[in-house]
Amino acid sequence: MTLSGPGVAAASGRTKQLVILCHGYGSDGDDLISLAPYWQRLMPDAAFVAPNAPARCDGNPMGYQWFPISRLDPSEIERGVDAAAPLLDRFIDDQLKLRGLDGSQLALVGFSQGTMMALHVGLRREIAPVGILGYSGALAAPERLAADLRCRPPVLMVHGDIDDMLPVSRMHQAVQALGEAGLSVQWHVSRGLGHSIDQTGLDLGGRFLADAFAGRLAGAAVTG
Repeated sequence: MTLSGPGVAAASGRTKQLVILCHGYGSDGDDLISLAPYWQRLMPDAAFVAPNAPARCDGNPMGYQWFPISRLDPSEIERGVDAAAPLLDRFIDDQLKLRGLDGSQLALVGFSQGTMMALHVGLRREIAPVGILGYSGALAAPERLAADLRCRPPVLMVHGDIDDMLPVSRMHQAVQALGEAGLSVQWHVSRGLGHSIDQTGLDLGGRFLADAFAGRLAGAAVTG
């Protein structure tokens, strides 16, 4: 199976960077590709691609899922990311090759279930992405991270404090596990925000990605 989804070309016409956006459960690539216009002015040489997840969503037949999920059970999430990871990993390789880029010119963005996928795949790639940006998400199988980790890209996690889909505690758990594994992690909690992305999170994410591509994030500390 091959993934596909909408894309936005580099504003400058010279593609030197690639941002791959992984949508959440029940959504699709058209949802997250809408972030690209907000960030293009900061990254005019970046192309954006948002693949649709591999299966129609059990809970929303109009959308897609990276894996089925009936509850926030750690073992269910672990099995799901393991099953979907090869498809996303291959999609990343194909998109980089299509544009004549290598893994060091890649950034990954995820929302919710897509954050789980971006972290799971991105931290196991041979060449580190310049950064991983995760909204309203979590880290799958944190107990395996030390053994599976192949690279240490900088990470930014953003979460709403009244998220009733994935509680903000999941972000704090991810930040702790990533920091303990030696990654450079930044995080932000958006007050009064549910399972969504607000303007502050959008602005923080754009600056994070631009700084990541410019090489300005090396050595950053774990910060709030």
